[in-house]
Amino acid sequence: MSFVTHLECSYTGERYEAGRVHGLSAAGKPLLVRYDLGSLSKMITKDALAQRTDGFWRYREFLPVVKPENRITLGEVVTPLIRLNHAEKAAGVTGEIIVKDEGRLPTGSFKARGLALAVSMAKELGLGHLAMPTNGNAGAAMAAYASAAGMKTTIFCPDDTPQVNVEEIALQGGDVYRVNGLINDCGKIVGEGKEKAGWFDVSTLKEPYRIEGKKTMGLELAEQLGWELPDAIFYPTGGGTGLIGMWKAFEELEAIGWIGSKRPKMIAVQAAGCAPIVKAWEEDAEHAPLWENAWTAAAGIRVPIAVGDFLILRAVRESNGFAIAIEENEIFEARDAIARDEGLLLCPEGAATYAAYRQSLKDGRVSKSDRVILFNCATGLKYPLEGKTGFIDRTKAIDYTRF
Repeated sequence: MSFVTHLECSYTGERYEAGRVHGLSAAGKPLLVRYDLGSLSKMITKDALAQRTDGFWRYREFLPVVKPENRITLGEVVTPLIRLNHAEKAAGVTGEIIVKDEGRLPTGSFKARGLALAVSMAKELGLGHLAMPTNGNAGAAMAAYASAAGMKTTIFCPDDTPQVNVEEIALQGGDVYRVNGLINDCGKIVGEGKEKAGWFDVSTLKEPYRIEGKKTMGLELAEQLGWELPDAIFYPTGGGTGLIGMWKAFEELEAIGWIGSKRPKMIAVQAAGCAPIVKAWEEDAEHAPLWENAWTAAAGIRVPIAVGDFLILRAVRESNGFAIAIEENEIFEARDAIARDEGLLLCPEGAATYAAYRQSLKDGRVSKSDRVILFNCATGLKYPLEGKTGFIDRTKAIDYTRF
């Protein structure tokens, strides 16, 4: 059963029929799924929801898949909230610094949420061949879920995508190709191939359902915090699907009376080498033009142009949040500090949120009394690592006083 009533252009409000294959709207903007929230609220209670154990599929009434057999699952879990106790003490905060660790999901990243929904809806709508550009994690998630659904996938990634991501995609059934360019160049290939190759384009926000999957981050966070939202959310922002999705989740939860009107500051975190959203926010612009010569080792946020730029900026501004750019060295200093002091290995994109929090605390844009959520979008094990190690020659006498 589904409570979807229609889809709507996020820019013009034009309505589109549910249950049909859609890409972008006629205006070239993302489509948003709309629900009969009145009827939905009568079918599920907070107490009933608390009894469920099936990961983000526990929110099925809030999702568009009609037939249960079309829900593709790879063993999703509710991702944990982890307090950074040492960081709190070092900063002298009275609030809470909490990481939501999305690296615990299938394929090791939060991309599992969006792609599980996109693939499930593709199955429901009878699609058989999916294609996308990726910086790594999204391609891995689509390949895994599509293989589980019996679908073909063709995936294009920048030629400097981490090798572990490329191999993961290939091993999980995706036909993967490196491209001598950035993710937007890969996206052009996918777009041009829609008619020539016959695939369906699952690029970020170019189909309606990845937002719905990422929306579950907001639903899950609200439930974990006892239906009280935090003061601020620091979100690593490339295409921004999760930030947009969480903002939509909060709107829907308020509409059914599960939360009030309080909203967290939505803080878009980017790398200084690729910060189109930050530039647009600082210039009070509605759209973010292409960022030339984009570069950052935090590959997931190396997105030079986002089709949902206005939706990201809208959520940031409506929440009294902000966009912030972090220097490359600060990203990796933050990663190393959290790994050493907390025992938590963040991905570079997740580490950028901690660096952004420290910077925002210093300049007064967040308070020491705030409860903040930092999104770690993937396991740090997917990225190149460097650590200082020693060596012991077991054939020689060991000087134990050195330890």
